[in-house]
Amino acid sequence: MARRTGLVVAGALVAAVAAGCGAATGNDGNGTSGSASVSRQTTDPAALVGLWRVDGADGEERDAVLRLDDQGLTLWRDCGSLSGGWAADASGLFVGHVFGAGNGCLSGTVPDDLTPGWLRRVTSFGSDAKTPVLRDRDGQTVARLLPGGHPSLAPDDDTSLGEPPVPGDRVRAARVPAAPLPAGLEPADRAGLTGHWLPAGKRHGTGDDAPHLAVEDDGRWQGSDGCNGQSGGWTVGPDGAFLATVGPQTLIGCDGVDVGDWVSRAARAGLDGRTLVLLDRSGKELGRLVPDAS
Repeated sequence: MARRTGLVVAGALVAAVAAGCGAATGNDGNGTSGSASVSRQTTDPAALVGLWRVDGADGEERDAVLRLDDQGLTLWRDCGSLSGGWAADASGLFVGHVFGAGNGCLSGTVPDDLTPGWLRRVTSFGSDAKTPVLRDRDGQTVARLLPGGHPSLAPDDDTSLGEPPVPGDRVRAARVPAAPLPAGLEPADRAGLTGHWLPAGKRHGTGDDAPHLAVEDDGRWQGSDGCNGQSGGWTVGPDGAFLATVGPQTLIGCDGVDVGDWVSRAARAGLDGRTLVLLDRSGKELGRLVPDAS
């Protein structure tokens, strides 16, 4: 949901913005190899919703304020605001990605990825003496979220952005653990997910605009439905738990494969041999992808 004007979106001018959202706070735990270090316990995902002062994030401004709500995330700096999406689940996974920024926060060519380096490193969350913390894949604290964030709103910002948010339907839905992987699928980990994928059983075409999914080890993904470029952030945890955000894209009518929709809705990722299978929170299969052999 767009709630402010004057934003520049990474990569291109687009017709609409779709931001993944959700929330969670979890206890410390040990993840599987190649996965985020998270707890296997069910945790309350609503505790990250709020206006936070960002503490200890490498390279971040001292007075930065982060808002996490049902619609997405907003990060305020001295230059203005950055906006994007986030997702989290009841197992403790977290992913955040910035898709747009105010003109005051940009200089020169707009980069393909506006996400701050510290936020890109976050794959999970936890708590330290009841203070929410964001952690990297090794379980190390990347940032602490302190209460009392007071953003400096621009004249064209929605004034409600300065008010403490409350958990909405999407955050409340994230309290329910995703259905486990069905029998016959092996949980995918980071190494198993990273790579270039094509929709299984489909005519793929050629070139970057053919339906595809490229999953990078640094927590970014990009792809196409065959007509529209798509991108966002992702993370994976124990038992194939999977979360992703999807950023803005053009809305060209297309008979291709909506790979971005599969990725953004997926809550589990499994492997059927070499085939990647994405499933939603209920355990319903969204789609299958095979390694790009080209």
